[in-house]
Amino acid sequence: MPGLKRPRARIIGAQRALASTATQGERVAAARRRRTWTQARLAAELGISRARLADLESGRGASVPLEVWFALGEALGIYLRFEFGRDPQNELRDAGHLAMQELVLRMSKPGGWSGGFELATRQADQSRSIDVPILDRRRRRMVIVECWNTFGDLGGAARSSDRKKVEAQELAVAIAGDGDPFEVGLVWVIRDTKANRALIARYGQIFEARFPGSSQGWIEAIKTGARMPSQPGLVWCDVTAARLFARRRSRG
Repeated sequence: MPGLKRPRARIIGAQRALASTATQGERVAAARRRRTWTQARLAAELGISRARLADLESGRGASVPLEVWFALGEALGIYLRFEFGRDPQNELRDAGHLAMQELVLRMSKPGGWSGGFELATRQADQSRSIDVPILDRRRRRMVIVECWNTFGDLGGAARSSDRKKVEAQELAVAIAGDGDPFEVGLVWVIRDTKANRALIARYGQIFEARFPGSSQGWIEAIKTGARMPSQPGLVWCDVTAARLFARRRSRG
């Protein structure tokens, strides 16, 4: 309709279509010539007119149906890929996880810890890795820090942490060599979101039983190198991944 403004997305889409099809048209022409094919022959393979193919090769193929482009790839024996890039919204979960790992690594340095990233506890299975292993060789201790942005299977997450702790204890024996064994601890760092708050409130007794270690004690151990609690613990990470803070115990 006259007077309607063309949406910005359509304008950008048209510009990108022109640029892309111009480039791909040149490639089609080059591929056709390498095969010493005439435009008439290739057009016949596609079931289109020679004039339409000439337009396509000249960079005027933005209005050509995608079906024709895939048919070109098939006729020339060239793989054609059509896909969207990675959805930025789908990156938020991973980005949030990485931000928490970065925070733990940064905060633990002043306490004398040396940090790691995604340490595989079994070389044969790279999917089983500790989010952030921190090691204090002088005090002979290791901490498994598991960072949680969201939960899919709470029971599975707990079992996974148990397996990692057992495997980390085996690693600690190897690291210790002939010296005294390393003490191995476990702490979960959970993003302070409404959903995670609701989850922990709903299953408060489960979390109390699973993470009886002092939340504040774990923060002090990570930040200052203080003695770490002997039992697994849980601490919060703010949504911007800028600080850790202690969990308040339920009074029920």
